[in-house]
Amino acid sequence: MNTYHLESIPAPTPRILIIEDDVELCTHLSNHLSRRGFALNCAHSGDQGLDLALRMPVELILLDIMLPNESGLTILARLRHERGTPVILMSALGAEQDRITGFSQGADDYLPKPFSLAELDVRIDALLRRVAIDCGSQAAQLPRRSSALEFDAYAHDVRLNGHAAGLTSSEFRLLCTLHEHTGEALTKAFLYQHVLHRPYTRLDRGLDVHVCNLRRKLAAIHVQGLRIDAVRYQGYVLMCDGA
Repeated sequence: MNTYHLESIPAPTPRILIIEDDVELCTHLSNHLSRRGFALNCAHSGDQGLDLALRMPVELILLDIMLPNESGLTILARLRHERGTPVILMSALGAEQDRITGFSQGADDYLPKPFSLAELDVRIDALLRRVAIDCGSQAAQLPRRSSALEFDAYAHDVRLNGHAAGLTSSEFRLLCTLHEHTGEALTKAFLYQHVLHRPYTRLDRGLDVHVCNLRRKLAAIHVQGLRIDAVRYQGYVLMCDGA
């Protein structure tokens, strides 16, 4: 049985970094989130935003896609090489392919413009709540079955023989959920609700992209005896050889 030890530890004020070139919108968001009690930093260009994201502790990043100097997707790709900081993409680009590209680069959520402050609040609260639950786990003592994979809930990552997979927070939650139900086919509706915390719709390919990335990253650190299979008309199942 998988055991998680949750502790009630007073959390510091969450810090949010807004990377948005529209100064008026950035100020509007900053004022709203400040009133909610968050600590805020803002950047209006891609290079400045990336520098802040790598230099200072940040709990969440609101990242516009269309930015001067460096695009939001370029920043996200570079950030994922060094940080697992949760990222919500903000963009007027609402096409399905743009959302898929964002998730494939490691985004945790996608907020199409224009959006309401109420929707922004819900997305931020849900993502920070998931992060708080993940961080409250004591190094997630998951059974190591045939893969000998080490689960690190603080880093939101897994390691094999000291090599980190470089998972995003969403990918880590997905793998943990599948691992807790090894051998059991989980529906897409269940995974969307429990991992991505949003309803499943047939046009939403976010989960499929996360599964694809997860498979690739596990293969890159040579994980064997562990595979994620698609179950037709249902969803996905984690299979462990010899389990």
